[in-house]
Amino acid sequence: MSTSEQNLAVPDDLASPQAKLVYVALYATGEATLRELQRLLGLSKLTLLPTLESLVSRKYARRTEGGYASR
Repeated sequence: MSTSEQNLAVPDDLASPQAKLVYVALYATGEATLRELQRLLGLSKLTLLPTLESLVSRKYARRTEGGYASR
């Protein structure tokens, strides 16, 4: 493993597969718009919005001017 590679540990309290998927996607991209996440993950806006808000409320993600970012 190179020195630039990082280990990703998904928080244990993320129970739903969607929350884990969105968490990893934000970690990988750093920041993404809702539309980018829809295209990347194949999830609907109705699935993504509550998932993102849950991640934000738990401090695993944050809102940005352009969308959402990992913490």
